[in-house]
This record gives sequence, C-alpha cells and structure tokens, in this order.
Amino acid sequence: MRLVFRKYHRLIALTICLPLIITAVTGIAMTVADEWLHQARLVGFILKVHTFQFLGLSAILPVFNGLGLLSLIATGLNMTGLFSQRRKS
Repeated sequence: MRLVFRKYHRLIALTICLPLIITAVTGIAMTVADEWLHQARLVGFILKVHTFQFLGLSAILPVFNGLGLLSLIATGLNMTGLFSQRRKS
C-alpha cells in the first residue's frame, strides 16, 4: 500500500512543484519590493505573476495549490506509518 501512496505522492509533487515555487518566490519578492525597496510598479507586476493573472488562472490556481498541498500532506503522512495499527506479538 505504501508503494501506491509513494507513486501518487511523486506524481502530485511533480505536478504542483512549479506553481508552488512561483507562488513562494513571488510572495517573498513582493514583500521585499514593497517594504524594503518601495517600488510600487514592481509590486504590481510581481502581484500579477504571484496570482497567475498573466495566464488567466487567478481563479483556479489557489484551489489547485490548496488541494495539491492537502494531498501531499495526506500521502506523506500515510507513508510515514504514524497512523497505522501495529500488530501485537
């Protein structure tokens, strides 16, 4: 059973890694550009990249990121064996 979860975990991770990396990097860059550099135009551009407005995915991407993270957590926790019942010998 763990091999099945490992397969799904790998597939989900490969699918969701790029949107999550872009979201994390642009979130950090937006804070730096706004708070430290005070560049309003740059913040506007980074915000469009952060929310994927330039691809027209601003409505579906938060749902995609959220479901992907929840499924990664679920498959990862299952692979750890923390919630499996142990046999008494």
